[in-house]
Amino acid sequence: MSRPVDDSLDPLERERSHLASSRAALRAMREDVESLDIRDVTANWVNAEVLTRQIDDRIKALADLSDTPLFFGRLDYLHAPGAEGAEGAEGERFYIGRRHVHDADGDPMVIDWRAPVSQPFYRASKKDPMDIGLRRRFGYTGGDLTAYEDEHLSDPAEAARTSRLLQQEIERPRVGPMRDIVATIQPEQDEIVRSGLGGTVCVQGGPGTGKTAVGLHRVAYLLYAHRERLARTGTLVIGPNRSFLHYIEQVLPALGELTVRQATVDDLVARVEVRGTDDAAAAVVKGDARMAEVLRRAVYAHVSMPAEAVVVVRGSRRWRVPAYEVEEIVRELLDRDIRYGAAREALPQRIAHAVLVQMERSGEAPDDRVQDAVARNAAVKAAVKAIWPPVDPAKLVLRLLSDAEFLAEHADGVLDEDEQRTILWARPARSVKSAKWSAADAVLIDEASDLVTRTPSLGHVVLDEAQDLSPMQYRAVGRRCTTGSATVLGDLAQGTTPWATRSWEEALEHLGKRDGVIEELTAGFRVPTDVITYASRLLPSIAPGLAPVASIRDNPGFFEIREVAEAAEVVAACGESLRHEGSVGLIAADARVPVLAEALKAAGLEYLAPGEETTRQARLTLVPASLAKGLEYDYVVLDEPAAVVEGEPDERTGLRRLYVALTRAVSGLTVTHTEALPAQLG
Repeated sequence: MSRPVDDSLDPLERERSHLASSRAALRAMREDVESLDIRDVTANWVNAEVLTRQIDDRIKALADLSDTPLFFGRLDYLHAPGAEGAEGAEGERFYIGRRHVHDADGDPMVIDWRAPVSQPFYRASKKDPMDIGLRRRFGYTGGDLTAYEDEHLSDPAEAARTSRLLQQEIERPRVGPMRDIVATIQPEQDEIVRSGLGGTVCVQGGPGTGKTAVGLHRVAYLLYAHRERLARTGTLVIGPNRSFLHYIEQVLPALGELTVRQATVDDLVARVEVRGTDDAAAAVVKGDARMAEVLRRAVYAHVSMPAEAVVVVRGSRRWRVPAYEVEEIVRELLDRDIRYGAAREALPQRIAHAVLVQMERSGEAPDDRVQDAVARNAAVKAAVKAIWPPVDPAKLVLRLLSDAEFLAEHADGVLDEDEQRTILWARPARSVKSAKWSAADAVLIDEASDLVTRTPSLGHVVLDEAQDLSPMQYRAVGRRCTTGSATVLGDLAQGTTPWATRSWEEALEHLGKRDGVIEELTAGFRVPTDVITYASRLLPSIAPGLAPVASIRDNPGFFEIREVAEAAEVVAACGESLRHEGSVGLIAADARVPVLAEALKAAGLEYLAPGEETTRQARLTLVPASLAKGLEYDYVVLDEPAAVVEGEPDERTGLRRLYVALTRAVSGLTVTHTEALPAQLG
């Protein structure tokens, strides 16, 4: 907001002064919350606990991260917002940052990047200045403001140009977890970030297009715009593995959002302990959406029609509900297509209601208490148990995978005989606890559980690296947002599972979000031009028709293909990369990791595993190719591309895995090889 300035200072000093004042105001805001005394304002200890937790969260959200810019931009409006063109409407100045900061009088010193008044910082252009006279970007070293750069959007004499500070921020070396991109969000990204809560958005984005960051910033925006609603319904970020979640976990807290849960799909469906694995053929069938119909049939096959009347004795009277009337009740519940468990709970009440109708006809005046008593009558309970018995989801799946006849009965016309044999266990387990469940089995149990009892829905779910999910996994995620919305993020070219997504339309259908909007990001901000151009040679083989990413970076990056004779030369390439500032990733086929680990130890080079946080002292990570997806390093050494391809069950999956590995570098890539490079790389 506009405020008096000291003209005796040069522009940079004035901005530094505002930064110091803003930090002081943020400290005061935090101290005000810390000093709150709630001893006399809560009715009981429960309210006190809730309020204490809310205050603790607020204190955390107001933390001043010393090495993070409090604001990164400034907007000088030509007119007061909302008064464009009004006579005498003087423009205002707003500093744009990660969170709102106000002074002692309540006047804003920093505006949250998610506020409507901040939107022109990302969207304004020479063609559409959005009433902005000047847009200023700030450069920082650590938390210290060191530079600024002005763009006069309303001045026709000033030519449009690429922001130097913006490019530097995009290309800035990093260590530690993923950073937010709040200072570098581009117009096409901002449109997705600020799209409404009611709709599901699917983002197809190649390497370096920022799709993961867009998804996380969309959550932060939605929490800002719909905080009360999402506080009630909850939000969830789903990633492919723990390493990935650890990598992204600091983005939302840096934006002041602390309440978003993070999980993998395996976490969501963890109703049994997973100790086994499936071969690819079995996993493909178990992950097929047709399994949902097999499970539905198996669950509802437990329902049987009554063979005799239900007789309820109350005092000296006997009330008889004929078998045909009970059957009508059962068929009506089946036709309503409600959850198995909900229908089972409704059945005794329906039978009891039929008894109450008879009582009323005989002149009695029963009330709800009588109906509840009849529903709990032993005869009614026995009838319900015989007609609509309880179903244990895990035991049901155990029987399907163990009993060939049971599976054949419910898979008839859905799975052919070969597919049924593929998923049957060679050695049936004796119990749920002793079974060696696979990850795909756990998803089946989750599906069966939802058939019995509805899965609670969240307000918004972000699903990242979605291209690797099976149809049944999509259904598992969709159950968590049936009454909410989703942001789906992925790249069809990076699908590395045998059941990888073929189209986003199909994925949205399995997710239960057919009306979802599909957006495509094709501008590459993170991967250097030479690197993405080389990796894109694989696209015709792995994703025909998919548009290649076009890098918009001025810096082409470092790129080298080096033929080596032994692992020691690969280690030497890592040492060369470590001479540069930033993180280094050594990516290799999973089978090659032990060999390279020994070579690194022999050379005295310390290294981390994926998921371990890089520091300025430990910047090298040894990454199995199977865990590289979603991760980024300033410099990457890619060991033996042919081995990465050969490590997968088929060539297309192997080439997709290689595409992922080739596109993890932000500043430089060195490809080392002894074997011939895959022919698709030319």
